[in-house]
Amino acid sequence: MAKSQQSAGAVIFRRDNGRTLYLLLHYLTGYWDFVKGKVEPGEELRQTVIRETAEETGITDLEFIDGMSETITYDFVHNGELIHKTVVFYLARTDTSVVRISPEHKAHTWESYDVAMEMLTYENARSVLSAADRLLRN
Repeated sequence: MAKSQQSAGAVIFRRDNGRTLYLLLHYLTGYWDFVKGKVEPGEELRQTVIRETAEETGITDLEFIDGMSETITYDFVHNGELIHKTVVFYLARTDTSVVRISPEHKAHTWESYDVAMEMLTYENARSVLSAADRLLRN
């Protein structure tokens, strides 16, 4: 039986001369994705996002945009154990452009929607970005 794990993350964006740029992180295992991490005991999901964002990027000025809470699920094996992971993604704005990535990542980039869609490794991440972009355009 799979062990369950709850995580929270965010599609983080900033505005640059009228353009919307999305933050992507290059994880050590080789995939491009958003900020995300495990919910610690006693944390609310948005608290997890704030903590993980600060730890993974150094960004501390997040402003959550209401109207987005996208949930994805997937299974993976860690140390021989099957994990069923549920991740809730929010949409958050920052004015910070300088990112200090954690040792969990190889690189980061700020990209337009079209470029980000091409760079994201997994289809579920692309669907989350699509939902975020739709919300920002309405």
